[in-house]
Amino acid sequence: MAAKSFTLISSAVLAMSSLATAAPQPRDTALSLTAQVSLADSAIQRYSILSDDKDFVYNFNESTALFADRSSFPALAGLGGSMAFADFPPCSIGFLHLHPRATELFVVVSGHVTTEMIPEAGVVDASGNPRVIKTDLHPREMTIFPPGSFHTQLNPECEPAVVVTSFTSEDPGAGAIVGQVFSLTDDVIESAFGQSVNSQDIDRIRQALPKTMSTNVDACLAKCGLKKRAH
Repeated sequence: MAAKSFTLISSAVLAMSSLATAAPQPRDTALSLTAQVSLADSAIQRYSILSDDKDFVYNFNESTALFADRSSFPALAGLGGSMAFADFPPCSIGFLHLHPRATELFVVVSGHVTTEMIPEAGVVDASGNPRVIKTDLHPREMTIFPPGSFHTQLNPECEPAVVVTSFTSEDPGAGAIVGQVFSLTDDVIESAFGQSVNSQDIDRIRQALPKTMSTNVDACLAKCGLKKRAH
């Protein structure tokens, strides 16, 4: 009786599988590949849209952004993850930022990287001040940055560092905190800083803000005998 039941169940599963099988679908040039994958009616149809085995390979060697997300790597659409590969030049520091939709897992592959992170309002240290979590990372060491946490990373050495980061979202997003704050109107900024800055200060700060994802630490550059890179 058990053998007969197993046979019936197996037959039903095979029948359902045959009905669900989808032949490779022609790609709709009116929609991006990411949009097509996102709109697929089933997981099986996803594979029919991603019909080329190369659709499942992301080459960081050929990427300018070094970031695989749902936009640059459509196979990630709907899977809830993304990944980045980053080189930190000597004495470079990443701009203060956050990711609104993902936790970041930050792993040092080579070199030495220090990080600072503020989790959220209400997390304080023993003195009642906002807690700043600092890490000192070497190869094969990792830290995390929860969603919405302010964080930055620094290579304090004279040699480059290499890191790999993964995110718990296929579209983690990023907020450049300082740059975005100084995009607000002068009245809002003056109020936020307790009237300690005026319009002239604000304009000067806006002009001085780095235009790239990282800048340099002057003391480190002097230690290493390196010239400051342009923003």
